[in-house]
Amino acid sequence: MRRFGDARLDAALYKKIYAVVRRIPPGHVATYGQIAKIVGRCTPRVVGYAMSALPSGTEVPWHRVINREGKISPRRSGDGDTRQRLLLEAERVCFDRHGRVDFTIIRWLGRIRERVLDDAHRRDGTC
Repeated sequence: MRRFGDARLDAALYKKIYAVVRRIPPGHVATYGQIAKIVGRCTPRVVGYAMSALPSGTEVPWHRVINREGKISPRRSGDGDTRQRLLLEAERVCFDRHGRVDFTIIRWLGRIRERVLDDAHRRDGTC
């Protein structure tokens, strides 16, 4: 693993991360680790840094990246985690009482294969 700090290398890596995140379709989520694995030579933490470096109003669907427990990672400041949940719920992503999503229903499978949504499950808007 390389050390971070070279702005050009970091920018190139972030660009790759953003390209992968842009592929996550509405109503699906991926984990930081999953994105890191697809990008290669990267860690889940770096994916988190890349997501937090995005400017507001970005077209990168940062809200579709969650932690390996199926939860939204808490933020140190601001209301980013609340905004993330609202954006996901607007895409009909449902959370259980513990704030987790059901990966068997909405996990984006990335390069392996894209999962088709269960329209009947989504149509009625129930979780």
